[in-house]
Amino acid sequence: MSTYAEERRDVSFGPYTPEDFTGLGALHPSEILWRDRYLYLKEHGYTLRIRYKPDWKPSWFGNDVPPDCFEDFIMAREDIVIDAVPTGQNHRVSIKVVPRATQEITIARMLSSKDVSGNPNNHCVPVLDVLPDPLDSSNALLVMPYLRPFNSPPFEVVEEVMDFIRQTLEGLSFIHSQGVAHRDCSTRNIMMDARPLYPEDHHPVHTHLSPDVRNQARHLSRTESPVKYYYIDFGMSTYFREGEPPYVLGAKGADQDAPELSNKYPYNPYMLDIFILGHTYLGLSFLEPLITAMMHVQPERRPTASVALRMFSDIRRNLNHTHLHWRLRRRNETGTERVVYDTISAAKMGFSLMRKGLMGT
Repeated sequence: MSTYAEERRDVSFGPYTPEDFTGLGALHPSEILWRDRYLYLKEHGYTLRIRYKPDWKPSWFGNDVPPDCFEDFIMAREDIVIDAVPTGQNHRVSIKVVPRATQEITIARMLSSKDVSGNPNNHCVPVLDVLPDPLDSSNALLVMPYLRPFNSPPFEVVEEVMDFIRQTLEGLSFIHSQGVAHRDCSTRNIMMDARPLYPEDHHPVHTHLSPDVRNQARHLSRTESPVKYYYIDFGMSTYFREGEPPYVLGAKGADQDAPELSNKYPYNPYMLDIFILGHTYLGLSFLEPLITAMMHVQPERRPTASVALRMFSDIRRNLNHTHLHWRLRRRNETGTERVVYDTISAAKMGFSLMRKGLMGT
């Protein structure tokens, strides 16, 4: 079987020369800023990918191989966030440019402080380090664990989704207990530590590929290797002191469906968080009573995060083993697909039960 890189060599590309350095594969203007921070970050114990070294020369020059077969061809996907490797370690971190004028650093540090970092219900991304930005004194560089989107790879069975829902409700309940409303806890701001799923690692940008981008990245299932989910990006969050009325103005955020969003009329951001998270769960029929409550058009009639967690626990308690280990169905499946996939799912479940019986677990 050919490798991913070998398959791509069939693409028609001519040889690459140094003249292409300012063309195909050249650093994007936002990447140049990271190149200019390379040595500074290296001095502070964080190494960016080779693409950002000040003396970088593209490794595809002089080759007949397509440039996307080379790791250093891959551009960063975001302007203000980049991956790095701490000196002497084999795991990654993410480094984010954050304006000092916002509350993001203060709130993120508070939610990952020593006093609360050991709380099992704390699902806030830890802050590992905060560095001055050498290029702009109005910014700081926030260092956090490298995380992956919560739904990549996709969930396979109901139990995996239930674990995701439990953790996100636990995490939101914890955030609210600390006097913080996230205000943008949408799908883009829920991530996971996927290291248990990828024992052989994956590329930090093209996450479907191996670190050298030559093969597809292989992964385990969440059932085999459970993961932890995290809330990220507290750039829109609000902290309320004890006794302070929890009301805000503002209509920004990824989820624009919440009816209360307004620049004119104050609303309770805790209840906004409930709506946004309920919207994330939308489409899961076995959670319909919970989702309906969380997305109630009247914010004051939505459950608090702790009440929503109890409602979820009651639903979870009433699901039997077969339901929990059944595959997730796509809404657009044909009848034939459903029969085939259900048969495969039943066979997998039977094999799993047989293994557990043989192993005495």
